[in-house]
Amino acid sequence: MAHTASSSFTDRPSLDGTDIRRRIMRLRRLATLLDAAFVVPGTRFRWGLDTLIGLLPVAGTLVMALPSLYIIWEAHRMNVPGSILVRMIGNVAVELLADFVPVLGDLVDTVYKANLRNIALLEDHFGMTVDGTAREAPPPR
Repeated sequence: MAHTASSSFTDRPSLDGTDIRRRIMRLRRLATLLDAAFVVPGTRFRWGLDTLIGLLPVAGTLVMALPSLYIIWEAHRMNVPGSILVRMIGNVAVELLADFVPVLGDLVDTVYKANLRNIALLEDHFGMTVDGTAREAPPPR
């Protein structure tokens, strides 16, 4: 049986709820590292590696785009609908475009937190809470 390279690239695994929960929790850890790993002492202000590495002109932006695109790739592999993937790409695009403006881009990285926004989209789509548990169904009316 012939195996083509393109089939393995486009194949999406069949995932159960436990797999999806595990993947989203792993992606949340990555997004937190990128967007909110550190806190300014005495404040609620959080920032992550995206802000720090993004200080490097152009190279920092390109390097930090990779983990953001990885989160979107994983969403695609979890069979997330195209409409949500487009919103996720839009979130990353906002940060990437802003990064090409000195100082403004760093502020946008710090405040906008595209990766955490994308994880929230995944959790909402799969009906999960921040801690990875299934969201309870609303009480009957």
